Amino acid sequence: MQRAIAILDSGVGGLTVAKEVMRQLPQEEIIYFGDNARAPYGPRAADEVMEFTEQIVGYLLQFQPKMIVIACNTATAIALQRIRSQVDIPVVGVIHPGARAAIKKTKNGCVGVIGTENTIRSGAYQQALQSISPTIQVVSLACPKLVPLVENRMFRSEEARQVVAESLRPLANSPIDCLILGCTHYPFLAPALSEVVGPRVSLISSADETAREISAILYHRGQLAQSGKLPVHRFFCSGNPGVFQAIAQEWLGEQIRVSPVMWQMTRLSAE
Repeated sequence: MQRAIAILDSGVGGLTVAKEVMRQLPQEEIIYFGDNARAPYGPRAADEVMEFTEQIVGYLLQFQPKMIVIACNTATAIALQRIRSQVDIPVVGVIHPGARAAIKKTKNGCVGVIGTENTIRSGAYQQALQSISPTIQVVSLACPKLVPLVENRMFRSEEARQVVAESLRPLANSPIDCLILGCTHYPFLAPALSEVVGPRVSLISSADETAREISAILYHRGQLAQSGKLPVHRFFCSGNPGVFQAIAQEWLGEQIRVSPVMWQMTRLSAE
């Protein structure tokens, strides 16, 4: 029996990772959970983010996945280690892959990081970057207004361009030559972000490197899908399934079905 890769996020942001997994590993089945009823996670208390992540993992375990991908930078920063200690399958986050990608790309050793309040406050990217390259300079900036633009399907609007320009203003005179999109929602805003930072700054999404890590882990465990059949992906969300489906289909470029999970009707456990 082929087992799926479970991917979770606070909302639609993790679709950026899911899309790259679908591209690099086209035989793998994905089970995706977006907690859009409680997004964004960035301004929430750490214990709430921990609780929400544990609930979603509990729900996903009923499908017996072969791997869990926490495709949310906030949840990765807060909950990754605890989730790894609670399950007996590999658990992959998005922070270290993003850090590795930035170190490969930077020429002057000055890397910018934008993310949610919780991600930036945690210092997780600075720790990840400097654990690999101790001399690297890191410039971090919280951008709390960006996730709601994506969750509300406004990422191509004029308002989005204005909010991005305002949010990134503190980086205007920074010497950074690459910018880590330290939230998986942010690639939805890549055109506006590129316009603001200009051609001298490369945007770094963790999606590509995360998919490579997933591939490497599954290869070494002998668990890469070998069916030769097109996989059937499953999508779940806790909030408005119509909005989630519209964003997902636009981003993934294919028709999908989304099953709503009513939080008030389930404890989201694998009992």
